[in-house]
Amino acid sequence: MLVIVCYDVATESRAGRGRLRRVARACEAVGQRVQKSVFECRLDQMQFEELERTLLQIIKTDEDCLRFYRLTEPVDIHVKEHGRFKSVDFDRPLVV
Repeated sequence: MLVIVCYDVATESRAGRGRLRRVARACEAVGQRVQKSVFECRLDQMQFEELERTLLQIIKTDEDCLRFYRLTEPVDIHVKEHGRFKSVDFDRPLVV
């Protein structure tokens, strides 16, 4: 499934800036950044639940915001891209 992860972490304090970095690292480990605080992740159900648990351990729910959007297949009907950034098509062969 394709999951869009969006977050807004309060960064007024040093602890908040640390949370922001930890959230970003956790998302980078499983997906691709499409905007500063938005990631696209191709996950199965178990990976999704693990990511959610990980992020919920990092954020402070009384200060920060975390949202998950699960897109149904076929994804190309639900996602339109405009501008410079072009996301990686995980269904095609990846050439490194």
